[in-house]
Amino acid sequence: MGTAETQTSSQTITICSHIITYGNAADAIITEQIRDEIETMWNEPQAVIPFHHDYYLVRFNITAEHQPLIQPEEILANDNPRNNYFRIEAFAHGNISFVDGLGCNTGYFKLENLYKGSTTAAHEYGHTLGLKHPENMDLRGQGVPGIMYPRGTLVDPQFQYDPSKPAGVTGGTMHPIYRKVKQEDVELLKIPKLDFNNNTAIIGDFSSVWHPDHKDFDVGFA
Repeated sequence: MGTAETQTSSQTITICSHIITYGNAADAIITEQIRDEIETMWNEPQAVIPFHHDYYLVRFNITAEHQPLIQPEEILANDNPRNNYFRIEAFAHGNISFVDGLGCNTGYFKLENLYKGSTTAAHEYGHTLGLKHPENMDLRGQGVPGIMYPRGTLVDPQFQYDPSKPAGVTGGTMHPIYRKVKQEDVELLKIPKLDFNNNTAIIGDFSSVWHPDHKDFDVGFA
């Protein structure tokens, strides 16, 4: 989730989001790593989109902070559309990181998924802006996978966990480190259709979920 802010003089639209982390595995270092991954990857394509009968550069301005003592009430009462809250723990039910829907501002990250270059944070950030997984998960012959392709996607051998493995077997699917944010990913945000007021619009929505530590609570996962 975030705000989209237009600057007519520079023909720029800036997506501003603030990442707030909490949980036993969260700290200032991993928080900065997440922030840097999101901002770097989403700015990489230098995407340009049509807007108001012209073309605008889309930039991403990501800030972050670690708040170890944050209380559930703070997340529930938050009305700042830039704020996104992610619990980070060593253990996660289902062994995956996730956010609370398409277009949201909360989620739960498994520490193991957040190694440098994993692209997990950038992928989940795409979900907070409303992007879903593509329907076609067979990218063979189509080159570098986009950021929103999930684990299990079929790709050319050089983008697999193990290039020597046949497609679809263990090791023969997409390694997430090869995902990239592309021009088309930014286009799918449909920024021109947002409701701008005084040059600012909200992208995403408030889910406002405080997550408990999965190892201590039965959170109802099937």
